[in-house]
Amino acid sequence: MFASPGFHGYSVKFSPFFPNKLACVACQQYGISGGSCLFILETLPDPQKPLALSAAHKWNDGLFDVSWSEKNDHVCVTASGDGSIQIWDLLKPAGGPDRVLRGHQKEVYCVDWSPNNRGDDLILSGSWDQTAKVWDPNRVEAAPLSTFSGHSGIVYNAVWSPHIPGCFASCSGDGTLRVWDTRKTYMPQNIIPAHGAEVLSCDWSKYDQNILVTGSVDCSIKIWDLRNSRLPIRQLFGHGYAVRRVKFSPHEASILASCSYDFTVRVWNTAAPETTSPILEVIDHHSEFVYGLDFNNHIPGMIADCSWDTKTMVYKPKSLIKI
Repeated sequence: MFASPGFHGYSVKFSPFFPNKLACVACQQYGISGGSCLFILETLPDPQKPLALSAAHKWNDGLFDVSWSEKNDHVCVTASGDGSIQIWDLLKPAGGPDRVLRGHQKEVYCVDWSPNNRGDDLILSGSWDQTAKVWDPNRVEAAPLSTFSGHSGIVYNAVWSPHIPGCFASCSGDGTLRVWDTRKTYMPQNIIPAHGAEVLSCDWSKYDQNILVTGSVDCSIKIWDLRNSRLPIRQLFGHGYAVRRVKFSPHEASILASCSYDFTVRVWNTAAPETTSPILEVIDHHSEFVYGLDFNNHIPGMIADCSWDTKTMVYKPKSLIKI
C-alpha cells in the first residue's frame, strides 16, 4: 500500500517491462482544483511493507489518466485537466514533462499508448470536448495526427485494440460504445447503444479481437461481441454505484475486474453459468471512490487499484491465487 496524503488517486498502471513497477496519478482537491502528481512506485519482496516511492513528478493541473510506452521502459504519458497531454522521461530528474502536446479544447480524461506487438507507436486520447485524438510521440510538431468526432458526450475512455493495428474503441457520456479504424475513415465502424446512462469505461478482451466490455453509471457491466452487437452477450450486476473502470485479465479469458464509486473492486468469472453468480470476490479495502484499476501482465492474478481515499494498493485476490 502507498498513501499520498492530499492527493486523490485517479489512475494506476503497471509497467509493461518491470513486474514490480507501476505509475499512479493523483490530484489535489479530488481533481476539482489544485495540482497533481505522477507517482512512480515499486513493490517490495515483503508484501507487508508499503510500496516504495521511486519518483514523484508534479503538474500544476489535474492528471486523470496514465499509460506506459511499450517502446521505452522509462517513458509514460498522462492526461491533464488543462487540455494537454504530457510525455514524461523518467530517467530525467523529477520535474516537468519532457514534452507537452496540445490540441484538445477541454479536459483530457484518458490516454492509451499503442501496444508494442502491433508495430506502431501512437498515443490515443479522449476528452471532455467529445473527441478522441491520435498522436505520434516521435513527431516534432506537437499536434495530433488525427481527430475522431461523433460522440455527443464526454469521451471518458478510449483504448487501442491489442489485436488490430489502427483500431480503437471509445465510450462516452452519450451512452455509446464506438469502434474506429484509423486506417480507413474518420467515421466509427460500429456504434453500439451500450447503456441507457453514461459509459465510463471500456476494455478489449486480450484473447478475442471481437469481445469488449463496458461499465456504466447505471451500475451494470456489459460484454459485447462485435460480430453481433445488437444485444450484449452477458450482463453483470452487483455494484451499488457507477462502475468507474473495467479490465479484462491478461492471463485468463473469462476473468474480469471492475471498480466503482461504491468503494469496491469486484472480480468476475464471465464464463460462469447463468444459474451461478459470476462474482468471484468483492474487495472492500477502500473508504472512498475507487478510480484506478489494472492487472499486472507479468504476475498472474496481481491487481493494483487507487482511490480517492489517497491509497494505492497492490494485491492478489484470493479468488485469483489459483491462476
